[in-house]
Amino acid sequence: MQLGSLVLMRHAKSSYPIGIADHDRPLNVRGQRDAAAAGAWFSENQAIWQGVSRKVLISSAHRAQQTWAIASEEFDVDHQDEPRIYEASVSTLISLVDVDIHNGVDVLLVGHNPGLEELALFLTQFQITPARSMAAEKFPTCGIAVLRMRDNTWSNTSAVFESFIVPRG
Repeated sequence: MQLGSLVLMRHAKSSYPIGIADHDRPLNVRGQRDAAAAGAWFSENQAIWQGVSRKVLISSAHRAQQTWAIASEEFDVDHQDEPRIYEASVSTLISLVDVDIHNGVDVLLVGHNPGLEELALFLTQFQITPARSMAAEKFPTCGIAVLRMRDNTWSNTSAVFESFIVPRG
């Protein structure tokens, strides 16, 4: 059976209002524009999806929820809120997607750094590709990493870093 793809999207740019907890920070104006651009990119790049179905897991943080709400206006796929993505380690992120990837489901995680960046770079550690180099240099807000899974051992050679895009609105 073919493994699903893993797509990692960092939330769009947020603001830092005084007195608001980190988990509750909203997107700023640029973040709203970038989230819309990300939705358009997903809509225009359907070829990234290779699996039998798609699953979207979104951090419970307000800025991630807003990112998906705006992006999904252009690219609407059912989603699930997943509080464990917020401040998640690489091992936690792997545990959230393992069964689905193994079953051929493409999974999109909408979350945060450093976890998303660390996961993408770990799974592709020994590759030298332009996409990986860009992500290693900087995985900015609204950055999207597309990983094609080669095996489900979750080792440092388990994926191919296929593309990295940073939509801007």
